[in-house]
Amino acid sequence: VRLVESGGGSVQAGGSLRLSCLFSGRNFNYYTMAWFRQAPGQERQFVSYITAITSSTGYGDSVKGRFTISRDNAKNTLYLQMDNVKADDSALYFCAAKGGYGTGRQPDNFDNWGQGTQVSVSS
Repeated sequence: VRLVESGGGSVQAGGSLRLSCLFSGRNFNYYTMAWFRQAPGQERQFVSYITAITSSTGYGDSVKGRFTISRDNAKNTLYLQMDNVKADDSALYFCAAKGGYGTGRQPDNFDNWGQGTQVSVSS
């Protein structure tokens, strides 16, 4: 499995950004996908997941109501729509994948990782 994130950049607080993650190497339909983020000096933090087949979703408390995860199985692509961003959202954002339908909120739940895309929010 190969994951390549894109869409990061600099944005002002209150603005929006959309991240993308292109999946290749296996059948995207059968993988649960997630976004994590990591700020300097901090642990990797769960942002959101979307399950295989049913596309059930889950969010971390800090992003609930502001971020939306989605997937386009025809394009093998995962998205994260980030709205009303805050300075605390600044981090390196990672795409992650795990085979099967289960959910997961811990980094150890996921086997495959991208290299990350940087998001910087200015206040």
